Amino acid sequence: MKAFIHQKDNWPEFTWNSNDFLDLLSEARNLQGRLIGKMETLGFDLRNEALLDTLTLDVLKSSEIEGEFFNPDQVRSSIARRLGMEIAGAVDSDRSVEGIVEMILDATQKCFEPLTADRLFDWHAALLPTGRSGMYKITVADWRKDTTGPMQVVSGAMGKEKVHFQAPNSDLVENEMTRFINWFNNYKTDLVIKAAIADLWFVTIHPFEDGNGRITRALTDMLLAQADKSNQRFYSMSAQIRLERKQYYEILENTQKGNLDITAWIVWFLNCLINALKSTDSILKKVLFKADFWQKHIDTPINDRQRKLLNFLLDGFDGKLTSSKWAKIAKCSKDSAVRDINDLIEKAILQKEPAGGRSTNYELIGMPAGNNISETWSNHTSKREYFKSRK
Repeated sequence: MKAFIHQKDNWPEFTWNSNDFLDLLSEARNLQGRLIGKMETLGFDLRNEALLDTLTLDVLKSSEIEGEFFNPDQVRSSIARRLGMEIAGAVDSDRSVEGIVEMILDATQKCFEPLTADRLFDWHAALLPTGRSGMYKITVADWRKDTTGPMQVVSGAMGKEKVHFQAPNSDLVENEMTRFINWFNNYKTDLVIKAAIADLWFVTIHPFEDGNGRITRALTDMLLAQADKSNQRFYSMSAQIRLERKQYYEILENTQKGNLDITAWIVWFLNCLINALKSTDSILKKVLFKADFWQKHIDTPINDRQRKLLNFLLDGFDGKLTSSKWAKIAKCSKDSAVRDINDLIEKAILQKEPAGGRSTNYELIGMPAGNNISETWSNHTSKREYFKSRK
């Protein structure tokens, strides 16, 4: 029995009923236009702040979907360096962080350049600089070889595994990818719909031994950037997919086990995109709050240590701020940290958090709630607990 769509006789001749999603497409396009218009009213520095926050969120969440959790400060610093931005508290980044940042920026900043096999190989090599996936050596910068058996998505205990999906055999991948790349570069349709199709098609081929999900989302971002007619990203599909990951896996599995009518998949994709576009308000609020904060305090006496820590808080400080953390980050004594904090409390800039505890925590007065790109980066449930063998 032909269980998966790539085994159908007319693969990959996808079909869909446009009437089922025209309203959703119109809403997504309207939200895209409004967001781009809103960003154009901001100054250069504010747009860069929003761009940096969005790209940082995109890299973090795309990795989290795969069960990888990066230090947000490393991701933010890597992106800022590559974009020529100066930020407070820049740190060095691991090779794995640098690799995914390099791929995302190549996909979005050079979104109008053609896709090629070599470009995909470069992305793959950047993602997996050690040539290993965990403990296992893998083929990097080339199509998968399936030397250890077919590429499968499996869950369940050993001996009771459930196969959710099996990719095309490795000897078919080169031809499959030649057809996909030609379509990606030349097929003419609405670019948002094209992004939905590309997302499904690429992850179904699963051309690499590892990194397929992250590369899929990079390709989606590339086409959405083309749809926006801008290489600046102000919303993150990866962040929204991370929130909707259970529904994502369900619709992906159902579509891959269905026929080539992918209307339901496109409907899900458009709803996810609409939610991603709507969620940008939290990023914009934070960016605008930071700009207003420094404008408000342009004449307020603030020393270098205080300025550094305030920027940490404004950019989304990871965890609770205590006097001990202040001293460590500012590289000063505990007494100096306490004096810095008390001075800012007197100036109505900081306040003690209401919740008590063994240590006193401090927060910025008026800091808007919302997406903190740094939050809980090390304490999520791994996606590999959901799909044990997904690559």
